[in-house]
Amino acid sequence: MTAILQVSQVVSAVLIIISILLQHRGTGIGGAFGGEDMSYRSRRGIESLLFKSTILFVAVFLVVSIAQLFV
Repeated sequence: MTAILQVSQVVSAVLIIISILLQHRGTGIGGAFGGEDMSYRSRRGIESLLFKSTILFVAVFLVVSIAQLFV
């Protein structure tokens, strides 16, 4: 059981890294100081899918990490 949890934790961690690296890079903290020229736009298509899948992978990672505490 612990081996399955460890493998799923590693797989979800790798998927989190990949999905974050594939996302569009924003301006970061530069927008807080007035350096942002772009207007707000919503995520569509593959960008929305990557964003939602990143949230899913993080949730899976957290659940597996908590499950490992009790096994």
